[in-house]
Amino acid sequence: MDHSLYVAMTGATQVMRAQEAVSHNLANASTTGFRAELTAFQSLPVQGPGEASRINAVARGIGVDTTPGSITTTGRPLDVAVKGSGWIAVQAPDGSEAYTRAGDLQLTPDGLLTDAAGNPVLGGGGPISLPPSAELRIGEDGTISSVPLGGGPNTIAALDRIRLVNPDPTQLVQGGDGLMHLAGGGSAPADPTVEVTAGALENSNVNASSELVKMIALSRQYDMQIKSIKAAEDNASSASKLLQSN
Repeated sequence: MDHSLYVAMTGATQVMRAQEAVSHNLANASTTGFRAELTAFQSLPVQGPGEASRINAVARGIGVDTTPGSITTTGRPLDVAVKGSGWIAVQAPDGSEAYTRAGDLQLTPDGLLTDAAGNPVLGGGGPISLPPSAELRIGEDGTISSVPLGGGPNTIAALDRIRLVNPDPTQLVQGGDGLMHLAGGGSAPADPTVEVTAGALENSNVNASSELVKMIALSRQYDMQIKSIKAAEDNASSASKLLQSN
């Protein structure tokens, strides 16, 4: 009974972990630039005393879905959507370089350019800081140009360039801050071939219908594990009654 109870309990625990990832994806189905998390059940050996042939099915994250999301035109000058593959480099809360696809950029009162979460956007020499301007424009290559206060359209000047990178997707891992990082740390080189569309945002690439189907399937698996636990309990109760009658 103990063995069957352990197997059912472990299965229910791993299903709950898989459900957490699906719930996280569904909660971010409308988050700008969000990348769906991918999980899978993998067979891993059970550590500890006993036969080496024992294995356990474990729900583990296997990365993120890098498929681009759909593009929505906003017309806002500081909104940018990365075309195809590539990432916008930002400074993570811990000071390291990180990457995002969320292009709903903001300008602080001090002129610091950040993403929606407040992480500074990186340029050619670090975080981008912009002077007061009458108008800001972002080119396809990430170049930020401005019309100075009191200036005319012909006085536009380039100020900085958003650092755009395109590292190998297999080298990217998602951190607890929700940003992508290079495995092992470090920074990716700027890639001049990466382009952005100004006045537009990339939507989340979460397929809500697919995630709902996964949630239903996981719920059924969880119910099956709970029924197995109940069956083990009933068997133990029946065995106890038989021993008492003898």
